[in-house]
Amino acid sequence: MRLHTLTVTAFGPFAETVTVDFDELSEAGLFLLTGPTGAGKSSVLDAVCFALYGDVPGERGAAKRLRSDHAAPSVAPEVTLEATLSGRRFRFVRSPAWQRPKKRGTGTTNQQASVALAEHRDGGWQPVSTRLDEVGDLVGALLGMSLTQFCQVAMLPQGRFQAFLRAKSDERQAVLQQLFNTSRFSRMEGWLREHRLQLARRSRTHHDAVAALVSRVCEVSTAAVPDEWDLQSLEPVAGSGELGAWTAAVTADAAATARRAAALLPGAEAAEREAEQRHTLGRRTHELQERHAAARAQLGAHLAAADQHGRRVSELREARRAAGAMPVLKLVDAATFEASAARLRADSALESLAQHLGADRAVALPRDDAAAEAVDALLSSVQQQCSALGPLRDSDRRLAELHEARADARRRLADARARVESAHAQLAELPARLEHRQSALTSSQQAAGSAAQLEAEVTVLSTRLTDKELLVALEAELAEAASERAECRERVQDLTQTWLDIRETRIQGMAAEIAGALAVGDSCPVCGSCSHPHRASPSPGSPDGAAERGAMRSVDDAKALLHVHDDRVQQLRSQRDATAARAGEEPHESLRQRLTQCQEQLAAAEEAERRAVAIRVELVDLERRLTAAHHASREAEVEVARIETGLQVCESDLETLDAARTAALAGSTHTSVTSLLQALETSASLGKRYLTLQAAAERATNRLRVDEEALRRVLEECELPHADAVRRAHRDQDTCQALETLIEEYAQEEYRLTGLLEDAELRAAAAAPVPDLDGLARSHREARAELVRVRAAADRARQDADRLQDLGAQLAAALQQWRPLREELRVAVDLSSFAEGKSADNRLQMRLAAYVLGYRLSQVVQAANARLRGMSGMRYTLEHTGQRGTRETRGGLSLLVRDDWSGETRDPATLSGGETFVVSLALALGLADVITEEAGGADLGTLFVDEGFGSLDADTLDDVLDTLDALRDGGRVVGVVSHVTEMRERIPTQLQVIKDRHGSRLAPVSG
Repeated sequence: MRLHTLTVTAFGPFAETVTVDFDELSEAGLFLLTGPTGAGKSSVLDAVCFALYGDVPGERGAAKRLRSDHAAPSVAPEVTLEATLSGRRFRFVRSPAWQRPKKRGTGTTNQQASVALAEHRDGGWQPVSTRLDEVGDLVGALLGMSLTQFCQVAMLPQGRFQAFLRAKSDERQAVLQQLFNTSRFSRMEGWLREHRLQLARRSRTHHDAVAALVSRVCEVSTAAVPDEWDLQSLEPVAGSGELGAWTAAVTADAAATARRAAALLPGAEAAEREAEQRHTLGRRTHELQERHAAARAQLGAHLAAADQHGRRVSELREARRAAGAMPVLKLVDAATFEASAARLRADSALESLAQHLGADRAVALPRDDAAAEAVDALLSSVQQQCSALGPLRDSDRRLAELHEARADARRRLADARARVESAHAQLAELPARLEHRQSALTSSQQAAGSAAQLEAEVTVLSTRLTDKELLVALEAELAEAASERAECRERVQDLTQTWLDIRETRIQGMAAEIAGALAVGDSCPVCGSCSHPHRASPSPGSPDGAAERGAMRSVDDAKALLHVHDDRVQQLRSQRDATAARAGEEPHESLRQRLTQCQEQLAAAEEAERRAVAIRVELVDLERRLTAAHHASREAEVEVARIETGLQVCESDLETLDAARTAALAGSTHTSVTSLLQALETSASLGKRYLTLQAAAERATNRLRVDEEALRRVLEECELPHADAVRRAHRDQDTCQALETLIEEYAQEEYRLTGLLEDAELRAAAAAPVPDLDGLARSHREARAELVRVRAAADRARQDADRLQDLGAQLAAALQQWRPLREELRVAVDLSSFAEGKSADNRLQMRLAAYVLGYRLSQVVQAANARLRGMSGMRYTLEHTGQRGTRETRGGLSLLVRDDWSGETRDPATLSGGETFVVSLALALGLADVITEEAGGADLGTLFVDEGFGSLDADTLDDVLDTLDALRDGGRVVGVVSHVTEMRERIPTQLQVIKDRHGSRLAPVSG
């Protein structure tokens, strides 16, 4: 890989576009990237990593803030890199995700990350891909390295390898796992651990099933397990066979107990049957004695009711005699009632007719048999009068209509004449008003001509005044946002300190946490022992991993909130500046006065324009009214002539009809023909009704005479003196049936009681002594209770024996299923502990992945020593040892430094600052060689070394520079990142990073 050019815009500290020409820098083979602390030297390397992989290394990549805070809000961040990879020249153009201003309105919107990859072929750039995943896969295939490996090989980051040199084995293993693909060995360890845990869970399930069966055996048999057994750990007795033997003995004892209980059952059953028979015989004798005494008492009470029985017989006989005459009597009663009612209805109708005629006629009607003839004559007279008045039936309605029509014609005639006069008045007035309003319209149009210009000026002034008020609000909101950001920053610091305190407390109590995580059969990660007699216990309130992770999440959440506050402050500042530019420099009060003046002028102009519109409408209305007045005048004159003609015809018809009506009502008290006809029709209706009711009354009287004669003959046949005797003796059917039932029941009851007293069994029981029922019942209860007790004991003993037999079979099957799983778990525990470095057989306490990484580390040490001896003056060499270091629980990845001057091996922590840098640089170069070889020997034509040279003396610095100069063999370009003055003096070709308050910039320097 060889870099050619790098162009950066709005990225990191670079607000504007800067360009690095690596081809020019590469001519010297060794160049220096220098500048003050914080200027952005490492950001140049970040830009290279971002162009290739779309990300930057370390914590800067986790922050996800790659756009420059110094750049203008609308400038898009972009990195362009031209580089040769595997003999092919590419151009990478990348832009990270950023918040760009919205194209419409205020605020920002999220702009997604983008990439464009082109290859130089056939004399021009040919597009390759614009997809993030495709470009990332292509870079990984061409370089053969991930981002982490590339940073370790090509950019040797500042301070990383000093930490790697002094790290513990576990920390060094985490770094090496990122660089070398040993995840399959870690997965193998995880699989063994998970397999062991799964087997342990399955074995525990079988153990719990066996323990449950043992508990059920103890519950059924009431036998306790031996004292030396532990129900929480039955593996020893399950493997030795003691558990099966104990279960068989308990089952045999239960079977013997069941047989003994069953032998007592026949004797208890015989005793219970004998006591039951004696009790049943006593109850039968007592029941017969009570029945005999009750029959004797009932017969005495029955004979005492003989008189009442005789009265019932007599009452039933009289009722049967009256039953033959009762139907005829009912007919007579009904006919009598009907004849009286018919006569009353006829008299009422006659009275109604007389009252009606009394109001209209001077004659009266007779009240005897001649009334019917008088009513017939009246009906004939009424019929003749109605026929004579028929033609005048509608005269009243017609007369009212004519009066109404005459009044309406007179009203319409007056209205028509008024409309004629109104039309003549308007024709005289409207021409003068029309001329006056046309003059007013011309004046209003002249006053409204400047309204459009004034409205535009009011809009501009209102906008500027609104911006002035918005500027005040934005200043206050910006101050509030800055205060909230400061509070949030303090909260981040407090939460960070809290997290560090929790982490420190957790480290101090780590022994208890490790003890709590130990599984059954697991070896201690501290001492390696598989037995744990005295486990450490956590102190009250001590934090665990969840508390530490929760505190860390709180810190992350607070940092994210701080980022939101930063964005809000930046956005408010941009809005404030834009609002201030729009508002201008004119004072607020001056703008308000100008706006008020323009608004008043605009209101006056708009009022004039509204008056002009109203005058136009009024002119149109006046012209319309003038035309309407001419038309109305002509129509009203025609209407007057037509109404006068119709009024003359109406008055002629009214005089003719009134003369005929007066002649018809002469000699009558009625004022209208209609009321006279209604009175005659009412008289006819009442007369007809009376005649009909009179005929009905005569028919009812005739039926009554016939029914009374039939009743007389029936009374003679039944030998009853009169109708009242029939009514007294009569009983309804239900009463007669009830009397018959009582009489029959009396006879049957007497027969039954007499038969009971003659029964031989009852007479024998009455002569026998009274039995002792309480004693017999008590004896039977005692025998039955004894039988129940014996039967329950036998059933319980049999059920217990059966259940124990079944539980014994289940326990034997459970032990048979558990046996191979216990053996498999033992093998899995041994193998997993060995692979995790916790087994006593693993002398170095090394994990499987650490063992593989140990081989890789030995290769790195061998490659590092090839340069370290030259850079240290043949004094120091690195040694890889499998022994555990100080305060380490596992070995395999420890590093030592051998001092050939003293012949002693030292811990890297004892090296001075300069010695540490030299050894770390050699280790970094050795690691780069091993990774490059693993990546297929990828050619890295450009290499960067970041910081650390300030701790070296002059001689050591010369040796280090000689080593770096040797890296240029084969055309390799080495870039050194440092701000040390001596480096600027020793390396003439430089790229200087200059920083100021508006962002950083680059300046090439050639010596």
